[in-house]
Amino acid sequence: MINLTKYQVHDLTHTLDDRITGFSAQPARRLSTDGWNAQTLTIYSHAGTHMDAPYHFGVSDQTIDDFSPAELMGKAWIVDVDVHSPKQLIRLEDVADQLAPHREGDSLLLRTHWSRKYDQPDFKPDLPRISDELAEWCVTRKVKMLGVEPLSVADVEDLEEVTRIHRILLSGKVIIIEGLKNLDRINAKQVFLIALPLKVGHGDGAPARVVALEEKQHG
Repeated sequence: MINLTKYQVHDLTHTLDDRITGFSAQPARRLSTDGWNAQTLTIYSHAGTHMDAPYHFGVSDQTIDDFSPAELMGKAWIVDVDVHSPKQLIRLEDVADQLAPHREGDSLLLRTHWSRKYDQPDFKPDLPRISDELAEWCVTRKVKMLGVEPLSVADVEDLEEVTRIHRILLSGKVIIIEGLKNLDRINAKQVFLIALPLKVGHGDGAPARVVALEEKQHG
């Protein structure tokens, strides 16, 4: 059994509320009149912190409910990216020196600090993007999960790019997690990542609760 007292547990998930595009909640029951509180939720499958399934871009029929929990947890490396311009392309050469410890089956979390812009108008259109070369490296090196702070790994205003980058990763069995936060709270370069999406039947994707376990340093 995991002894959680040995770890700092970081919640990397945005709260689903009225700030999140694609999410809304309406009262369904009220304590004062019905005896309990309940809501009716309307959620876009890629709202907030979420995970993509291969079915999302048609690379296979694998849907979000096909993933087993064991596939959605494991060792992950924090990779720092210096973002200094709008729509910046994250190239392999920009992060190559940090990728040496990565082994087949490990995951990557790209720390761009982009989540700090979550409420700003440039959060979506100016997001930093994954280059073709970096996406192909992830496939070749059998990255298990690739997590990013923007709501997409590619330029959401460029359908050709969005399609191409997602198809490279998803066809290469790289699980995509988008819309992370709080990566700046992690001090270690390695964490144990757990990313569990809602188990939506035949889902192209789903909001996910994502946490990172960082081993505490003693002395």
